[in-house]
Amino acid sequence: MSLVEETLADTPVTVLQGARQVGKSTLAKAILENRAARFVSLDAAAQYNAATADPDAFVRQTHDLLVVDEVQRVPALIRAMKDAVEEDRRPGRFLVTGSANVLQLSGSEESLAGRAETVVLYGFSQGELAGHREDFVDRALAGDTQALGARSGELTRAEYLELACAGSYPEPLSREGRRRNAWFDNYVSRIITRDAADVSKLAHLDRLPDLLRLLAASTSGELVKSRIANDARIPETSLPSYLALLDTLYLTHSLPAWGENLTSRVTRAPKVALLDTGLAARLNNLTAAAMAPGAVSTAAGGILESFVAGELRRQLVWADTAARLFHFRDRNGAEVDIVIESEDRRVAGIEMKASGSPSKGDFRHLVLLRDRLGARFKIGVVFHTGREAVPFGDRLLALPYSALWT
Repeated sequence: MSLVEETLADTPVTVLQGARQVGKSTLAKAILENRAARFVSLDAAAQYNAATADPDAFVRQTHDLLVVDEVQRVPALIRAMKDAVEEDRRPGRFLVTGSANVLQLSGSEESLAGRAETVVLYGFSQGELAGHREDFVDRALAGDTQALGARSGELTRAEYLELACAGSYPEPLSREGRRRNAWFDNYVSRIITRDAADVSKLAHLDRLPDLLRLLAASTSGELVKSRIANDARIPETSLPSYLALLDTLYLTHSLPAWGENLTSRVTRAPKVALLDTGLAARLNNLTAAAMAPGAVSTAAGGILESFVAGELRRQLVWADTAARLFHFRDRNGAEVDIVIESEDRRVAGIEMKASGSPSKGDFRHLVLLRDRLGARFKIGVVFHTGREAVPFGDRLLALPYSALWT
């Protein structure tokens, strides 16, 4: 909440965006409790009709803070807000929420650059659920092996997988079993029939569920466009537009390839994963029990990798250190699941294991990065399902997954 309050204090337009049902409206209403403001939702037919009929009059309906919920339903409001702000640039004029990346919508050609600041909501992180703010990203990029090395864990492998299968959306976290599955099924249906149609004119929106399932099945894997396009029955030349739509709707996220000129043989394919591992698990019909050792499914490694990527992406929103997420892989077989790089080019490497017994071999590609990057390499971490933090050499640690949020 504090970040949104900060932007309202010095910026005309604050954009609070993220996937549907991550809590944007709830947060916006909480911020309004002690403010003179008007709240309107474009999910209401009358408000939608009024906004569509006259966007300029709609954004000028009050001198107080105007909160517009689900603004992606009427992209013309973006242009109208730009014009209103040009007339009156006082901070805190508009707070808009969107279940899509508002500034990338067709129909919102007028940029709010210099007039708006975006705050992204990704659903609950594990630290938020436990009532505290995580600092793993800051600690890792500071090379604080002492603090991180003191973080032991108490959860079992099955419990970590239960967390991943529950996901980050507030509503399904309060449900279990069939009721949770029903929520995820209805959620996908709503996104396809309502939100996707609001923001896109693509020809085959009915094939988005198949595309989502395919991406969930290969979660955290490198994107092979020809195979995905063929299986989803989408023309390969059109596939980037469909992938961009899923990113715009905050259903997926991409990890670009990172190479830093370490070798000319670095692969450039991104990794694509669903942002919420609960949704990915449901689309794959996965449960923690189905991913137990010896069970039929071998998806535990991919789910845990996506789980960590999602937790890190949430932490980047409030971390003191500005940073981005990548993955590294070269054609010789060297691969690091996640590379975190700060703006000043400090690097942390992250690997994931689905077992509780890390070994020296699990660090071999982190050692490659460490030796090539020298002082820029701050830490290499292998997350595992055991309970102990174990040092494995210079700037190398094996940590339980819970070290992300404890």
